[in-house]
Amino acid sequence: MAVLSCVIIDDEPLPKALLQDYILQTPFLQLTGVFSNPLEALAALQQQPADLVFLDIQMPELNGLQLKQLLGNHCKVIFTTAYPQYALEGYELDVVDYLLKPISLERFLKAVAKARERIAPVPEKTAPFLLVKTDGWTQKVNLHDLLFAESLKEYVALHTVRGKIMTLQSIRRLEEVLPAEQFVRVHKSFIIALSGMEGIERNRIRIGSHYIPIGEHYKAAFMDLIARKNLL
Repeated sequence: MAVLSCVIIDDEPLPKALLQDYILQTPFLQLTGVFSNPLEALAALQQQPADLVFLDIQMPELNGLQLKQLLGNHCKVIFTTAYPQYALEGYELDVVDYLLKPISLERFLKAVAKARERIAPVPEKTAPFLLVKTDGWTQKVNLHDLLFAESLKEYVALHTVRGKIMTLQSIRRLEEVLPAEQFVRVHKSFIIALSGMEGIERNRIRIGSHYIPIGEHYKAAFMDLIARKNLL
């Protein structure tokens, strides 16, 4: 899953703190800057652009509409404002989305999902299988056979339709090589195949006879993914 760098520009402390909290709950976002002064933010972004900017409109010295024009296409922008009258002008500036304060987590997740679709590069074609080392030899694991992966300290258990395979590697490394459109991290110790998911019960996912926990850190992004893809 590609990680997007993001910056908050807002002169109001409470909305700024709320956005920080939402970003920390979203696995594919990384907060790289928080600014109250739009001129300072402009200087920083000219030196090092971010993938995504959460930009307030009503600010002293330089408003968000002016700042967006100065930024050009170097960063994608989501406007965050209490004033709906700027929506049309905002969309004419080709912003990703326009969020009205107070911003709910659900609405925030929809906006950043749109941003990810516009920013993240097209995934490279991946082989339909993994090659993993186990018991002194290299074994081929077809991706369509893989139901979920479970971290067991320095090992990972690959649960497939044919049985369990133990391999010496980290789940983080496995997450990097598995295609993001087919597999998703739902817990610090678990990656699941979306195609193998049979249901969700409270905070766990049913795959065959197994129940996979959904970690609090991953829950919001996972539920948003399920809603967008209409998987259940």
